[in-house]
Amino acid sequence: MSDSSRDTAEGAGWGAAEPGAYKQLMPHKVEKISWLDPRMLWAARNGVLASWFGDPTGRTRGRWVAQRTAAGAPADKVIRRDDPDRFSFLVIGDTGEGDDPQYAVVPGLLKTGQDTRFAVIASDVIYPVGSADDYGSKFFRPYQDYQAPIYAIPGNHDWYEDLGAFMRVFCDDAPPLAPEPAPRPPSRAWLRSLLWHRPRKGDGQRLAEHGKLRSAAAQQAVQPGPYWAIDAGPVRIVGIDTGLLGTLDAEQGAWLREVSKDPRPKILITGSPLYVDGEHHPCAIEGGGTVDEIVRDPAHRYVAAIGGDIHNYQRYPVQVDGRTIQYVVAGGGGAFMHATHTIPRVDIANVTEKDFRCYPLRGDSLAFYSTLYGRRLRLRRFFSLTEAEASAVVAERLGIPLTRAQQTTARLTWRTRLVAGLLGAGRRPDRTARFRLPVRKIYTQLFSPSSATYSPPFFKCFLRLDVTPETVRLRCHAATGSRAQEVEPPVEDEVTIPLN
Repeated sequence: MSDSSRDTAEGAGWGAAEPGAYKQLMPHKVEKISWLDPRMLWAARNGVLASWFGDPTGRTRGRWVAQRTAAGAPADKVIRRDDPDRFSFLVIGDTGEGDDPQYAVVPGLLKTGQDTRFAVIASDVIYPVGSADDYGSKFFRPYQDYQAPIYAIPGNHDWYEDLGAFMRVFCDDAPPLAPEPAPRPPSRAWLRSLLWHRPRKGDGQRLAEHGKLRSAAAQQAVQPGPYWAIDAGPVRIVGIDTGLLGTLDAEQGAWLREVSKDPRPKILITGSPLYVDGEHHPCAIEGGGTVDEIVRDPAHRYVAAIGGDIHNYQRYPVQVDGRTIQYVVAGGGGAFMHATHTIPRVDIANVTEKDFRCYPLRGDSLAFYSTLYGRRLRLRRFFSLTEAEASAVVAERLGIPLTRAQQTTARLTWRTRLVAGLLGAGRRPDRTARFRLPVRKIYTQLFSPSSATYSPPFFKCFLRLDVTPETVRLRCHAATGSRAQEVEPPVEDEVTIPLN
């Protein structure tokens, strides 16, 4: 087995001797996405409009679901497969930026997943706004050689054009929704409608042509709507759609409660992780209750809750009524990397640093961002930290030992500590002054969502889950853009989850 980032710096992709072959899979012309581009932010405005003027996604989702049910989709929204009691599947989160980080995941995913029965994309299939024109280079092309079905749940970016392209691709070429009557001025709904981003005219004219890249019978998957359940072997996999604002409408909430009553062990796939960055986000349901209340109910037998949206890997093993539920963030499938070095020392729901896992390691995250901003600000000599310096200063700030096995403590200087502070490196709760909290929030919301056009290591990842009647083995595999990690994708984290 190849070294992981927990073993060596080379296992993390630092100083890779041979670049990966992933570029051979990419189209000649690649769209460059930058979340610092005002035009990109304006195109992706619907989330802000929904928070200001009311969120229409619940109503729109209900219309999509009604249309699919009228077309013959199962009313209970359960996909019943013929998988054996022992099988494997993949989970990939936040994939579709269409450039180097997404394609760098593909070689390792194909090798690791060659015997898997299906894959699930957890959130944000297509960036920036879920356009049908982007599915060719950001979905069909990268996964054309994966010879099994791919199911998906939408993320907020897939909703930026009211989910039309997502429904066409994953829900049996669902026709467009009939237009609703325009709201009357001067209401909030009218203001929202006036500013709302909508698909371009003629969007998706080549969608059928692009779909031929995944046209083999073994690759086909039709799902009953944007949320669903899959009965696969001994488990039920439940996928929920958290829309633009990370919540559930009342209709979907009622369905989730009902589908969770099935006696099989369950795995939740969601676009909004329930534990992330050392915080608990239970996910509200319209009309009362939360998703996590349903997950924690022992009668429902959930063993894991896997969420996308945040572009890294995190795992929180939370004890609930004498059993452990694995709460996982798995959004490292292709979009820009959300920093892990900003995560403060973990102490939540009896999960401590000893139990918590993340990828990239915090030191690698800090080293990556110091290099990125050193280059961007033309202050490389000042900003850039080696992976050894970054790991040492993170260990000091959090009060934890060095994570990498083969590592010695680097000498810390005032510059190292200053750069770590400027880039939002986390601290122990007892040492976090009040004035530092807004700084971390500003950093994670403004500076972290940056251009994805950078050089390896990329610190991308995907999950492989091996199911038996007794257990689920979950492994997080890394993709760095180097040849070594393509040939043998290292395991960054592994946990065996009992089903009984």
